[in-house]
Amino acid sequence: MKSTFQAHDLLFEEIIDQATIAARVRELGNQLHTAYQDKNPLFIGVLNGAFIFAADLIRASGITCEIDFVRMSSYRGLESSGAVEVALESKIDIAGRHLIVVEDIVDTGNTLTMFCEALQRQRPASVAIAAMLVKPDALQHPLQVDFVGFNIPPAFVIGYGLDYNEQGRHLPGIYQLRQAE
Repeated sequence: MKSTFQAHDLLFEEIIDQATIAARVRELGNQLHTAYQDKNPLFIGVLNGAFIFAADLIRASGITCEIDFVRMSSYRGLESSGAVEVALESKIDIAGRHLIVVEDIVDTGNTLTMFCEALQRQRPASVAIAAMLVKPDALQHPLQVDFVGFNIPPAFVIGYGLDYNEQGRHLPGIYQLRQAE
């Protein structure tokens, strides 16, 4: 029987366990180490959801780097509002820097497309995206995610930093909204 979690009025069922996540993050860390070991990249974690993934990924990469955070949101409850809100903006000069944007989940791609376009205007050396989860069937933009943890179907998920109205971030696995039986 799969592990479940109640968040507010909804029941979620585990689809990716902690051990599977840890193994995949180590693999991604190795890929980042190979690609960026001599480049002192700037990791930009997208709050709140990517904070756990960003910490684990940076440690797994074992590379000298810097980190900053930006807070962006387009979700209210289970639905994307379609409007991207930016609450914190980086104060670090990124011109000529190698950037790795760390995101918890890429759904429609609206948020990351807008953010990466804004970053490109500041003339970084490169911009890569590392996402724990990607929903390929939900993408509405031709967005290249360079480092993908897992591709998942377009269902609502929580855990490993992701939430439903601020609940579920603490879960060590990824949980999908359970469909009515």
